[in-house]
Amino acid sequence: MSDHSTGIAENGTGASDAPLFVASIGVRWRDLDAFNHVNNSNYLTYLEEARLQWLSHVPGPWFDDQAMPVMAASQVNYRRPIAWPAQLQVQLFCERAGNSSMTLAHRVIDAEHPDQLYCDGHVVMVWMDPASGKPVPLPEAIRAAIA
Repeated sequence: MSDHSTGIAENGTGASDAPLFVASIGVRWRDLDAFNHVNNSNYLTYLEEARLQWLSHVPGPWFDDQAMPVMAASQVNYRRPIAWPAQLQVQLFCERAGNSSMTLAHRVIDAEHPDQLYCDGHVVMVWMDPASGKPVPLPEAIRAAIA
């Protein structure tokens, strides 16, 4: 289930109260570690999947031969372990848009119990020219999607 709603009101973190996008992700048995909860590295996979789902819904080109997004930084605050089985919602919020980068805040919650926060944090994505390795302006499709 995906939601393309955007919001204007601020929630104190610089991100909109309404998510930019919500991705639904099911926890797989293989995501568990020896302690029978989701391994911390899989949280990053869930966040990556949510970003890719969002980008696939952005109308217009968001990358080409001269501009591709790369991850510049990530922060994950682990709030509680995720057990199997679980259905997750990954909420994405635009925290900041710069000239060539954007900061996406994220929250991973339980789909059936939205008050159960598994993690939060943010990532910084920079659009770069793959040939030169230099930053380029955010594509207009991205600016329009976060407006």
